[in-house]
Amino acid sequence: MGLKWVDVHDIAIELSEAYPEQDPLKISFPDLYAKVMELDEFDDDPDHCGEKILEAIQMAWIEEAD
Repeated sequence: MGLKWVDVHDIAIELSEAYPEQDPLKISFPDLYAKVMELDEFDDDPDHCGEKILEAIQMAWIEEAD
């Protein structure tokens, strides 16, 4: 079972492990979207994502990075 868009915190953890050099404060939403789609664990419809979800993932990633 893979990650879905609603798994915001789990996605943030995966991102922080996959891209330790990336500053989540400085990532654009298109880049963030692309990085989520590249995660091996991610398995959800690419069209089911909106700005609010990306914002939530970014905020969770910032918390994870601290």
